[in-house]
Amino acid sequence: MLPYQRLGVNIDHVATLRNARGGTYPEPVRAALQAIAAGADGITAHLREDRRHIRDADMAALKAAISKPLNFEMAATPEMLRIALATAPHACCLVPEKRTEVTTEGGLDVAGQLGTLRPFVGQLRDAGIRVSLFVDPDPAQLRASAEAGANIVELHTGAYAEGKPGELERLISGAALAASLGLEVHAGHGLTYENTPPVSAIPQVVELNIGHFIIGEAVFTGLDVVVRRFRELMDQART
Repeated sequence: MLPYQRLGVNIDHVATLRNARGGTYPEPVRAALQAIAAGADGITAHLREDRRHIRDADMAALKAAISKPLNFEMAATPEMLRIALATAPHACCLVPEKRTEVTTEGGLDVAGQLGTLRPFVGQLRDAGIRVSLFVDPDPAQLRASAEAGANIVELHTGAYAEGKPGELERLISGAALAASLGLEVHAGHGLTYENTPPVSAIPQVVELNIGHFIIGEAVFTGLDVVVRRFRELMDQART
């Protein structure tokens, strides 16, 4: 049996729904608390530069309300660094961000930004915040992530979720390499009931972060039902 694998639930799109009408409903904090009650091991929220879903006040409210770790997804910018240091989440996951993208389109180019990212990671770590870098399962990016001083890499599973040939094998080899470099390995993006088990079964992957599918499916069956189903699928894959 493989070690227990954590499930992080991304609640961004609860905020997307709220923002479609303005006001305060539905509340991201309420979704986070319900996900935790159903078995989530942590909550992820992405504070984008354009504030298209999660807002600054949401991050502060989540930090104050939840009993499980808060994973603060963010771009590596001075503004986000300032907010992250003030919020003091359990972890920050640095992701690439473009104003025109609908969702994150790929992994962070750590190798190409190593000089900038190394001190940025250092400031977060000096504040006691664990740092994750969202990267493609590419050996050069994984080695650069270790050089940058990250605690964690989150492997971008988007190409795998789109069904591109050979992507599961890339995730398997990438996870093994990352672990050999001393990095904790997470994975996420585009995961569903159908494609999660093979990723969950990768021994080195200790956490999955899933958002869009969970919130979308919750419209039909309820958030607690979806979180519990993922918990079952993950536990089955680990055995």
